[in-house]
Amino acid sequence: MTRRVGTVSRGIRTPIVREGDDIVAFVTNAVLDAASDPEWGFKVRNRDIICITEAIVGRAQGNYATVADIAADVKAKTGGGTVGVVFPILSRNRFAICLRGIAKGAKKIVLQLSYPSDEVGNQLVSQDDVDNLGLNPSKDILTLEKYREYFGYKLHAFTGVDYVDYYQKLIQECGAEVEIIFGNDPRAIIDKVDAVIAADIHTAPRTIRILKEAGAKKVLGLHEIMNEPVNGSGYNRDYGLLGSNKATEDKVKLFPRDGQGIVDEIQRIMLEKTGKHVEVMVYGDGGFKDPVCGIWEFADPVVSPFHTIGLEGTPNELKIKYLADNDFKDLSGEALAKAISAEIAKKDGSLVGQMVSEGTTPRRLTDLIGSLSDLTSGSGDKGTPVVYIQGYFDNYATE
Repeated sequence: MTRRVGTVSRGIRTPIVREGDDIVAFVTNAVLDAASDPEWGFKVRNRDIICITEAIVGRAQGNYATVADIAADVKAKTGGGTVGVVFPILSRNRFAICLRGIAKGAKKIVLQLSYPSDEVGNQLVSQDDVDNLGLNPSKDILTLEKYREYFGYKLHAFTGVDYVDYYQKLIQECGAEVEIIFGNDPRAIIDKVDAVIAADIHTAPRTIRILKEAGAKKVLGLHEIMNEPVNGSGYNRDYGLLGSNKATEDKVKLFPRDGQGIVDEIQRIMLEKTGKHVEVMVYGDGGFKDPVCGIWEFADPVVSPFHTIGLEGTPNELKIKYLADNDFKDLSGEALAKAISAEIAKKDGSLVGQMVSEGTTPRRLTDLIGSLSDLTSGSGDKGTPVVYIQGYFDNYATE
């Protein structure tokens, strides 16, 4: 073994993206400029990966929708009467502006919040509080009054916001009446509303199915709102409002659309300019769970909406520590290194179900690489919306 460096993930600093920017040129120029930097530069290699945060793609596309756009779409699709909103996540960035638009498109909102936490782990109350009261969230439906009697005014541990109060006042400020209930059975809302919007992200298909089977008059998912332009607005045909982020107090940036051509073109230009075949992907939330607060960092509908074909599939890896502790337990030093390298080099076909691969991560490549990119770029002021990864497809046997 002579090579001493494995996978390297680099954040690439870029200018600030503006609406109308040529995102293909923007990304390729940023990568090539970084590669040629006299102090921090690097050599472009085959199977390197260029990862682009979804935010700059959506911004360059101008893929925005205003509260008025959302309100118009909600009114047209629900009738604008009493609208139920079921299982939204607790987020000022991800859902509050969407809720503002929904409320402006209805006369009354019946808001059903799941408890003790939302879909991605934001707690309204603790599980211990629920257990101590003998409540069963899958069956027990609470009114706002009963919720306050049981739990009082709870502030989110990290944001310091009482989301119940925050969402209630937000809806009222938009001119709609509001009723809030708590429970994990979406059928509880059916008799109270004319239409229901399933506002959950990853569990929405099940929520929609349950509501329809129970006879709900009209059921929509967030993916069906802003899935077409409204008065010249942005839109996302596949995801609608899913994956949107707050842009201003009156506007959201939607998840990027039509991005396959973008990643394919970046790959083509990089090959033309460097002679190297790199992979390219657009990524959003990485899909990991914080071990302390319990929040699942996955408010986007998918980790990677667009990627080049070489990023399809899952890892096919041997577990080095298994080999060292079992097959080659009597070896050490250089002999052990050579034996393991040889075993890795000769692996062939899928290793699924084989003990020697036990413990390797069975997630899709795009999900794993997206998580690495999300952690590298951060969500604040690093200024690195492009991530350049090298050595990801190498292994212990690669020289």
